[in-house]
Amino acid sequence: MTHAIRFHKAGGPEVLVWEEVKLGKPGPGEARIRHTAVGLNFVDIYNRSGLYPVQLPSGLGGEGAGVVEEVGAGVTDLKPGDRVAYGSAPVGAYAEARLIPADRLIKLPDSIDDKTAAAMMLKGLTAQYLIRQTYRVKAGETILLHAAAGGVGLILGQWAKHLGATVIGTVGSDEKAKLAKAHGCAHTIVYTREDFVKRVDEITGGKKVPVVYDSVGKDTFLKSLDCLAPLGLLALFGQSSGSVDPLNLGLLAQKGSLYVTRPTLNTYGAKRENLVTMAKELFEVVQSGAVKIEVNQTYPLKDAAKAHADLAARKTTGSTVLLV
Repeated sequence: MTHAIRFHKAGGPEVLVWEEVKLGKPGPGEARIRHTAVGLNFVDIYNRSGLYPVQLPSGLGGEGAGVVEEVGAGVTDLKPGDRVAYGSAPVGAYAEARLIPADRLIKLPDSIDDKTAAAMMLKGLTAQYLIRQTYRVKAGETILLHAAAGGVGLILGQWAKHLGATVIGTVGSDEKAKLAKAHGCAHTIVYTREDFVKRVDEITGGKKVPVVYDSVGKDTFLKSLDCLAPLGLLALFGQSSGSVDPLNLGLLAQKGSLYVTRPTLNTYGAKRENLVTMAKELFEVVQSGAVKIEVNQTYPLKDAAKAHADLAARKTTGSTVLLV
């Protein structure tokens, strides 16, 4: 028997329970892995609260690192003993061990340790599709990034700077502003006391930005549109402040023939070959030192409820890892 965090009804952190679960042998196309570290992400809160419903009872978590214990029929590119990580998988990472589709697993380079891998796969692959695929950031551009001191934000800020872009980051406090500046942001806006639309206008000399990366949602969405230059793109990739209200599409015309997209990692990484290519690019920028992954909080896996409460209360910065 092995243990996992499970929940039997949607709700607050208190619904998470540490339970014994039975794991069988891997079926065709599957692998059994023993986790060493598990990543914590805002999407886990969405699943737990019922905002993104899952079939109950359910495990939780889509990001982790560990060692392959056994592979099922038809799995040829992995073997027992391989160090692997994943950031695009069915929920169930909050477990000592699990069965997982083998095509979701990426072999880890020796230079990237398990804790770093668990902290960076979902967030790093998200940053990859956002700035290399959803809108391909180019040298000389100025971009706007909300939640710049969050897990995705710290990776995206460094990576965009590495590409030669000027990053404007919004944050909730002076402490988070310092963190964002240390991770690629040329300008920071403390949105609790500054009007970020006005500041973006000042910083860009009225030109505004070609792209806004917004994971906040309800509180920032309409103002994010006001930061875009004509034909600009708003990439809404999360909703930590709540769901965005229905949009009158006429607004996009009025504000400059704007584009809005709601991208997900599951779509961009759906094909194995795309996922491998994305991970390779992520590993390269981390191994080169252009992007540093900092695990700022760790909790024992069985204390996942406390980690969820701290994340929701915005007490965390950067990446948080649950240790197995």
